[in-house]
Amino acid sequence: MPGQRCIALLRGMNVGRAKRIAMADLRQLVGELGCTDVRTLLNSGNVVFSLPVRARAKIAARIQDAMVLKLGVVSRVIVLGSDELERVIAANPLLAVATDHARLLVFVFSDPDAPALLAPLAASDWGLEVLSVGEHAAYLWCPAGVLDSKAMAAMTRLLGDGLTSRNWNTLCKLRSLCAEPAKG
Repeated sequence: MPGQRCIALLRGMNVGRAKRIAMADLRQLVGELGCTDVRTLLNSGNVVFSLPVRARAKIAARIQDAMVLKLGVVSRVIVLGSDELERVIAANPLLAVATDHARLLVFVFSDPDAPALLAPLAASDWGLEVLSVGEHAAYLWCPAGVLDSKAMAAMTRLLGDGLTSRNWNTLCKLRSLCAEPAKG
């Protein structure tokens, strides 16, 4: 059965003192779940792996459960196939205004109702910030910095752990990792 390249995005991983795990432990855990060619990016819960297409539907829940049981860490996990990642990247409407890709955030949804829930926020005036909500993700340009983003705070209050974000640079690196050939 052919494999599919996927990414797992772990919410809030290795931020501050909570939810701290070594990426080597995370790679091993994901590998023990039947995933192959497991790689991590940065130290913030980004995992790229291959697995049979038929196993894709339950892998996020399996990773979440295994993290609790084996590592003692609770974190929401959102999994995208490489094709879904491509759609999220292609749909970004803010590339023309975002001059610093470290301050351009992409919020990936775990809740299919998220676009409708976030639509009123996208219609709000956020000053210099620009928020756009798409079908699979929301895009936020934070020119004054991510930590002080009022739009991000409002999104988090509304959806809690039902979304996770990565900056544009990280998403592009994840795309590149997905495209790399499997290691022998």
